[in-house]
Amino acid sequence: MYIVFMILTLFLLLLIFIMHIIPIINIHNINDREKNSPFECGFDPLSKSRISFSIHFFLITLMFLIFDIEITIILPMPMMFNFMTFKLWMLVMIMLIMILTWGLIMEWKKGSMEWK
Repeated sequence: MYIVFMILTLFLLLLIFIMHIIPIINIHNINDREKNSPFECGFDPLSKSRISFSIHFFLITLMFLIFDIEITIILPMPMMFNFMTFKLWMLVMIMLIMILTWGLIMEWKKGSMEWK
């Protein structure tokens, strides 16, 4: 039993070693313009890589994430109606909708929702 365990361990170590060595041996050093240029939709790919990034895309993504999480919070609320009193359920719903509306108004006033 001990011999079988040792053979399997050595086999696994050899396999791990081979898996680490093959990519090092098989390196291709072909650097052409297409590989070095970033692919960003809506941007000129001839500029230096990792420089052109619009913060507006990031803000739109954050707004989408916030309002996507809103759906996951609001959808189970009808089921929570059975476990709460009506007044507490209405208070929670009104507070949630007020917070989300306040955030939407702030984003709108800051101009984050306008495409530039």
